Amino acid sequence: MIINRRGPALPDFPWDSLAGHAAKARKHPGGVVDLSVGTPVDPVPAVIQSALSSVADIPGYPTTHGTPELRAAFVAAVERRYGVTGLSPDAVLPTIGSKELVAWLPTLLGVGPGDVVAVPAVAYPTYEVGALLAGAEVVRLADDEPPPAGTKLVWLNSPSNPTGRVLSTEQLRAAVAAARAAGAVVASDECYLALPWDAEPVSVLHPSVVDDFDGVLAVHSLSKSSSLAGYRAGFVFGDPELVAGLLELRKHAGMIVPRPVQEAMRAALDDDEHVAEQRARYLARRSVLKPALEAAGFTVTHSEAGLYLWSSRDEDAWETISWLADRGILAAPGTFYGPAGARHVRIALTATDERVAAAVERLTA
Repeated sequence: MIINRRGPALPDFPWDSLAGHAAKARKHPGGVVDLSVGTPVDPVPAVIQSALSSVADIPGYPTTHGTPELRAAFVAAVERRYGVTGLSPDAVLPTIGSKELVAWLPTLLGVGPGDVVAVPAVAYPTYEVGALLAGAEVVRLADDEPPPAGTKLVWLNSPSNPTGRVLSTEQLRAAVAAARAAGAVVASDECYLALPWDAEPVSVLHPSVVDDFDGVLAVHSLSKSSSLAGYRAGFVFGDPELVAGLLELRKHAGMIVPRPVQEAMRAALDDDEHVAEQRARYLARRSVLKPALEAAGFTVTHSEAGLYLWSSRDEDAWETISWLADRGILAAPGTFYGPAGARHVRIALTATDERVAAAVERLTA
């Protein structure tokens, strides 16, 4: 455990525990195929690079709320791409990537000791870390389980990291209703919304899900759809009152997206062509990697959208990690995402075409 002498104990950083398996995988004669982390490997689109450099000579401080042009571009993009209507530019806030927002959202919302934060049973680890940073208790909810009364914050994640599960409109409506009944704010992590495969994900703010934005926030990222992980380009939006409160706190804390990155984000939001091209790259990798895993004896569950194949050999996850490492392939054990993931591994689509081809060859040899 990491002990913060002035705060809560936090879990060890999960990927550090992969070091031994990573070393074994690197010894493979053909080199390692790292499918453990969902970090983009494809070039940043030229239109985004050009926008970034176009405002390189602006010496003043950027605004925490982002430029009006950036927020207007975001409103237009989520309506065009995801059918979210009725969103005011004032209710949009750029963030320094989505992980930062996830980690600090409970604290910024005033969640504290004695409060409860509900997360999915199998979930992105930073949901739990954010709750612990705030001193709150974490409750893991089984599929479609309502949060306990008095819960302060409920995290939704569709498409899911790590499982790729997509919640239906009906499930999202029920989840929002249950959270509101418990008195909780809903935060929906939608970072993989642009990557549908076998199901069409829906934003929690789509009019088919909510009639109003009260108590509901959505979190978006350009890391996956626009290969901008290195730019730290995210957004939170939804309930105008909640966003206004987050803005005021972030002003005091200096949580500001750099001005060149804001311009790059605007360009990414205005251009849909590069998003479609990136989606096609991931689909091509998925179309060869998924059948190769199944041919090697894996069962792939959920994985209807997003960047991961939630896979199992019906054994302890670490045994599967070792089996893959023997073949020079590195994946993430499902235990990183909660006890319910103990017999699964998360296999990412974020490797070059050449490395994915190498993994397919090793799996089917």
